[in-house]
Amino acid sequence: MKEKMVSGSKDANAPKRTQIAEIGKRELLRRLFEGTGFSNSPYFYGAPSNQTLSINRLMMEGVDFDLVYTPLKHLGYKSALNAIGPLYAKCCQPKGLSYTLALSARFAAEDIVELWTGVVAAAKEHNIKNLSLELKASMTGLAIGITAQGEQDQQTINSIPKPAGTDLICITGNIGAAYMGLHVLEREKVAFNKIPASEMASYRQPDLSRYKYILSQYLSPEINPKIVDQFKEASLLPAAGYFITDGLAATVKELCQEHGVGAKIYLDKIPIASQTMEMAKEINMDTVTAALNGGDDYKFLFVIPLAEHEKFHKEFPNVDIIGHLCKPEAGALLVTPEGAEIPIQAQGF
Repeated sequence: MKEKMVSGSKDANAPKRTQIAEIGKRELLRRLFEGTGFSNSPYFYGAPSNQTLSINRLMMEGVDFDLVYTPLKHLGYKSALNAIGPLYAKCCQPKGLSYTLALSARFAAEDIVELWTGVVAAAKEHNIKNLSLELKASMTGLAIGITAQGEQDQQTINSIPKPAGTDLICITGNIGAAYMGLHVLEREKVAFNKIPASEMASYRQPDLSRYKYILSQYLSPEINPKIVDQFKEASLLPAAGYFITDGLAATVKELCQEHGVGAKIYLDKIPIASQTMEMAKEINMDTVTAALNGGDDYKFLFVIPLAEHEKFHKEFPNVDIIGHLCKPEAGALLVTPEGAEIPIQAQGF
């Protein structure tokens, strides 16, 4: 007898199946770990003098990147930052990167060399000591699995304060630009796919020079490799840190959930580049939506103790203070210039 397909069951008596979208990714993860004795939060392990932190990432073709407009070298570099960034956010120095690439038959050796060149460039830039690679076959394009390891001394870990009260919420650069860059690329892809085969020979690459900034923010973001050293030299450690890849809204809600706090983000304090505003206007999109929910920002969000405000402003003048923590019952709120408080919504929550 043939077994029923799990996803195709029409049995009226079958128990209700919950779609992941109904509860969100974060709630599903909470349920999976609830009562197991394990935690899904990053944690340090190893010798007391030198603690290790591991970060795992998986990037899927068609979901996290599109090779129609993403050069393989750029993808390799960006994938490394995707795993290294969370280490810096936790005040850790990255030490190792371990890659697994799942490849379909359409990829040649030269393609992987190109991608790996980007990975190696990022590894050298961020002083990675160990780099490894495993190759697997895939039936569905390219998948990139990355594990990043970082180290921190126990004294620094013990010195990190806990988020509390009205601590300040800061981010290390403007947001929403990468999302607008992605919109440019997707628009050009649609236009390219509409070109008849008879006209393909005369096709000329469009001039995208006026979108240079937002395109670079999506295709080739950068991270300051000295960020942890700068905090240590200033004798100032953030109470919490996150790497913004899924949008500011999701990151703020993750902060509130992980530390049991509330947060108020002030709309007029969120840094948004003029090029981002121009593109949002061009495609008739709300700039705030792009900034809060766009993703791929590759910026850091830090929580800084209120008592360190003056020192922080002096040592990090280019980092923007966008809000502060508050009572947990308030939740995550967006505060408008008029004083209205709007609950922050984010995918996955």
